[in-house]
Amino acid sequence: MDRPEVSAAICIKSSHSCDNGGNCVEIAPGFAGVVPVRDSKRPDGPALFVGLAAWSAFAAALR
Repeated sequence: MDRPEVSAAICIKSSHSCDNGGNCVEIAPGFAGVVPVRDSKRPDGPALFVGLAAWSAFAAALR
């Protein structure tokens, strides 16, 4: 699988996240077919690429 470059992407984190250095994840919207997810404490670290269907199911389960 060809993985898109995420390091230059604009990532967002949940409005439920806080700025106290806790365990937060960020996503990079706008990639075709996948949602890149990374650790907000390691923006230069690796990203996990999740398929859109799996991400939608995950987000729905959190609601």
